[in-house]
Amino acid sequence: MKLSQFNFELPKERIAQNPPKWRDEARLMVLHKNTGEIEHRLFKNIIDYFGKGDVFVLNDTKVFPARLYGKKEKTGADIMVLLLRELNREQRLWDVIVDPARKIRIGNKLYFGEDESLVAEVIDNTTSRGRTLRFLFDGPYEDFKEALFALGEPYVPEWVKEKTTPEDVENYQTIFAAHEGAVSAPAAGLHFSRELFNRMILKDIDKTFITVHMGIGHFRSVDVEDLSKHRMDSERLIISPEAAARINKAKMGGGKVVAIGATVMRGLETYVTTTHLVDEFDGWTNKFIFPPYEYSVPDAIVSNFHLPQSTMLMSVAAFGGYKNVMAAYQSALENGYNFGPYGDALLIL
Repeated sequence: MKLSQFNFELPKERIAQNPPKWRDEARLMVLHKNTGEIEHRLFKNIIDYFGKGDVFVLNDTKVFPARLYGKKEKTGADIMVLLLRELNREQRLWDVIVDPARKIRIGNKLYFGEDESLVAEVIDNTTSRGRTLRFLFDGPYEDFKEALFALGEPYVPEWVKEKTTPEDVENYQTIFAAHEGAVSAPAAGLHFSRELFNRMILKDIDKTFITVHMGIGHFRSVDVEDLSKHRMDSERLIISPEAAARINKAKMGGGKVVAIGATVMRGLETYVTTTHLVDEFDGWTNKFIFPPYEYSVPDAIVSNFHLPQSTMLMSVAAFGGYKNVMAAYQSALENGYNFGPYGDALLIL
């Protein structure tokens, strides 16, 4: 498959800037991959397709306020820092992206907060855009973390909305978020409400959680036509023994394993046994899934509608079939579906 095969025209107004008032009231397109049949439903209707013995696998990562605004020393130039991951707790080291990056050098100090109370020093230039910052803070770690996150805001991508609002703090977080570490929200999980979870219980549909700390790798542009040459960013993946047991129980019992989102799809396919079961795992994954690819674990997937030429679209097409999925996307455009993390959802059976 080539990058150009995943291109289509997406009007900007079709990218949702805010979620629906009620999480489970988003629209749901249902694609039957064996026949190509398409249905148009609401997300809360998803349980109509599942029952006893089936398990939904969700990503319980928690988004932290990763975007900071500050100023460069001497010049006072405005800068934006995107926290990617903590490298060293004791030394206050963080892997970050700085924008604009062109004039940021090793040794530069960056100041954050109205009173410039938080200071960071650039100690490494790892890529053309990436940096390592050392935050200069003498107090206890808990006080540093509180000060750092108090100055930050959730990173809702710029192509969704130019400015983050206070409502995004809640909207850009799943109701089951538990383990802090994500820069971006696992979008398919945003559609789940407590009411929907209760209705799943009444239908005896099981659920379990894995943790994939989603970074911004899924949003990076693919700059090679030959997809086999693209390299994904690594993300932390944790599959607990309990989660593996629940997933394998469904597989061995003839139930359906439903992967909720591209991060879960990627996580479940990272470390699979020869008998198509899941092992517990605690490490990193840089797995890139694109057609042709035969999934081992999920029997159904849920995903939002993604941008043209995105890696998430490619992983969905690998499950549903390239022609089926691209036809579904065309149907979404024709029928007024919203795209992006705040947009509508696609269920592939």
